[in-house]
Amino acid sequence: MLKEIFINVSAGSTRIAIAEDKEVVELYLELPDHQRMVGNIYKGKIQNVIPGMQAAFVDIGVGNNAFLPFSEIGHSELLANSSISDDKEKKHKKSPKFNGQSKNVDYGKMLKVGDDILVQIIKEPYGDKGPRVTTDISIPGSLLVLVPNGNYIGISRKISDKYEKRRLRRVIKELKPNGVGLILRTIAEGKDDKILAQDFNRVQENLSEMNRRVKNKPAPTVVYEDFETVDQVIRDLCTPDINRVLIDNKTLYKRLYNFIKMISPDLTDRVFYYRNKGSIFDIYEIENQIEKYLKRKVWLKSGAYLIIEQTEAMLVIDVNSGRFIGKKDHEQNSMAINREAAKEIARQLRLRDSGGLVVIDFIDLLQPENKRKVFEDFKRHLKRDRARVSLSEFSNFGLLEMTRQRIRVSLLDTISEECISCKGLGRISSKDTVLTSIENWIKRFKKKASDRRLVLHIHPTLSNYIKENKPKILSGWRWSNWIYIEITENEALIPDEFRVYSKKRKNFVTELA
Repeated sequence: MLKEIFINVSAGSTRIAIAEDKEVVELYLELPDHQRMVGNIYKGKIQNVIPGMQAAFVDIGVGNNAFLPFSEIGHSELLANSSISDDKEKKHKKSPKFNGQSKNVDYGKMLKVGDDILVQIIKEPYGDKGPRVTTDISIPGSLLVLVPNGNYIGISRKISDKYEKRRLRRVIKELKPNGVGLILRTIAEGKDDKILAQDFNRVQENLSEMNRRVKNKPAPTVVYEDFETVDQVIRDLCTPDINRVLIDNKTLYKRLYNFIKMISPDLTDRVFYYRNKGSIFDIYEIENQIEKYLKRKVWLKSGAYLIIEQTEAMLVIDVNSGRFIGKKDHEQNSMAINREAAKEIARQLRLRDSGGLVVIDFIDLLQPENKRKVFEDFKRHLKRDRARVSLSEFSNFGLLEMTRQRIRVSLLDTISEECISCKGLGRISSKDTVLTSIENWIKRFKKKASDRRLVLHIHPTLSNYIKENKPKILSGWRWSNWIYIEITENEALIPDEFRVYSKKRKNFVTELA
């Protein structure tokens, strides 16, 4: 598989696209006015403890109070993708408790309002919700992750060579101080002792600086800031399976080249500076893919299509046959569309970085074995996703439900804003509904005020509709309410908006009724 990273720098943003076989599968944005918060560590102050919610709220000095579930206190999940043994663990072996916390602790009584607490953001704020935080602090390096409150050595499960695991464990054991946990990333495989020691020293320095800030700065304050988005992507994704990294900004190229040279010298020959004119995203057809695949309707190669609707509660995906013309029976045709859709849906979830509950309505299948094949296909495609996913089989109604880990704001929320016309609904009031609202407004206003000369400001499309379809409605309003009303077209208004001006007051009076 051809894997490439394209980095485009412009005045408005820095964009990082991850492509597999020339298809964009992940897209990251770094905006000047929105800095990524996940990974940052704060010395916060407990504002409220709510045992009924099994959670506490912590003031970290940024926006809304952070949400700290009791489940995120003292129960680390950092070793979910790592092993603490050189050999493969047995399937039902329980993970040890690394920090000695007990599940029977009553955190509702232990946490006190006004106390300082050290927390790390694990999920970006979303809408009116503050960020989600944990007390399981970790400081990431390029090759390893340091866990201040642990006392273990973990190694990525993706490193399968047991002899390499033993070598890495031996090297890290010599570096690791007591009372600190260290987890080796996949990229640490094959790295010599000197490079591992350098990365450990950098992380250790970050820990010392964090401890100094914790001691000297009053809460709430940030005590550790993680890498910028582009550095995080390079740190986490620039692995030996990446064929090329292409950057169109010389300053950023030099910085990232030196960064990669420091952590993975063997990968520097895969980092290139794009010197030609034009946008790198245009040259490599990335811009077209982003525009095409982030729409509500996503077409598949077969002629079928997906409808993807993001709501407050969940993401809903509907699979439709569209222009697909199969040569087999209905069951086999539906099966072909569903299997193609399963692959595209998995890619869409990564590309949009959608999180939370996802409900998928595949085309109905009658045979249970075919449903099973679609489920297994979808499950296999989801394995490429770095986010944690949980998938259930088809329900009695033929729906497939899943959850996907939400860490940051979805891509659509990052690159777009709520429509001022529909307020996120996706629809506006019909013309007749607006006319009804205007008539009701006039009746309310007549009861409250004595003004008899009004100017009705409406959008040109509504004005044309009145002229062509409701020519008598204006005279009806005048005679039934004994008010002289004239219409003025106003292109500054949205199609279902109206404003009323009073000639007597010489001001707009829309809000008075």
